[in-house]
Amino acid sequence: MLTYFLMGLAIAVAYFTVTWAISVRVRNYGFLDVAWSYGVAILAPFYALNGPAAAERKWPIVAVGVVWSLRLGTYILRRVLKHHPVEDSRYEALRERWPGTGMFFLFFQLQAVLVAIFSLPFLVIAWNPAPTLTGLEIVGLVLAFLSLCGEALADRQLARFKADPANRGRVCQAGLWGYSRHPNYFFESLIWWAFFLTALSSPYGWITIACPLLMLHFLWKVTGIPITEEYAVKSKGEAYREYQRTVSAFVPWFRKK
Repeated sequence: MLTYFLMGLAIAVAYFTVTWAISVRVRNYGFLDVAWSYGVAILAPFYALNGPAAAERKWPIVAVGVVWSLRLGTYILRRVLKHHPVEDSRYEALRERWPGTGMFFLFFQLQAVLVAIFSLPFLVIAWNPAPTLTGLEIVGLVLAFLSLCGEALADRQLARFKADPANRGRVCQAGLWGYSRHPNYFFESLIWWAFFLTALSSPYGWITIACPLLMLHFLWKVTGIPITEEYAVKSKGEAYREYQRTVSAFVPWFRKK
């Protein structure tokens, strides 16, 4: 299994090297987000094709992972292409801190390592010797599917809101966005807890706890809520501050009075 993890890491390194070269060529590092999202759709089937686990127990879980990966990657790709050649503000800020392309190359390779880590649930599942799905895996599989649907619904509601010119400058509070300021992030976090549950019955499955914990850290402290809310306050002002005062930041819940 370790050998295939290292092979998966090598595939990820090559994949992100190509992505880095393309991003430098078109002067848009936003394609990194697309590549990251598509990473699971590359490594999960690779592990499933080579792992000895029974097909009926590994492929259903891999299928949900691939659908999640392709849906999110395509959603982000459309957004990047829509704004291209204008680059995401995060990468504009990094360009000021990291002149040249060398630091960005290392940054892309860090994402390769992260993709390899986030693909661990599919690796351990592909090497599980049990003949059939366990109850815990079924629970995880159902939770992953529901989380995938929730994230897709949140993204669709936000896209529909933004598509209406009458909503320019307004805060989206449609559907799930009336109960959470970041329902897409909530379901993104939840799906990684679900993948952890599906892996927990496999040998060494406990190591995949790194996936939901890392994702929660990124969403709460790094590239998720802090940056999104900072930009929202700058662009929407008091309307977004009122939204912050009345709507849950993460877990969907009833409004505060």
